[in-house]
Amino acid sequence: MEELLTTADVARVLGVPPRTVQSWRHARRGPVFLRVGTGVRYRQADVEAWIQERLDETRLWMAS
Repeated sequence: MEELLTTADVARVLGVPPRTVQSWRHARRGPVFLRVGTGVRYRQADVEAWIQERLDETRLWMAS
């Protein structure tokens, strides 16, 4: 089974403060997350997919 990432883990991967990841989550703009008890966790695959979506958007923007 895939290890789940914490908000701090995701923030470290993305190079942003944990508060930014929390803000994205509340605004429904960040990676897909799941609740585990009272905590929030992220699947590595979902974080990677979210990064890829941002790259695709940037490439389209640059090409236009």
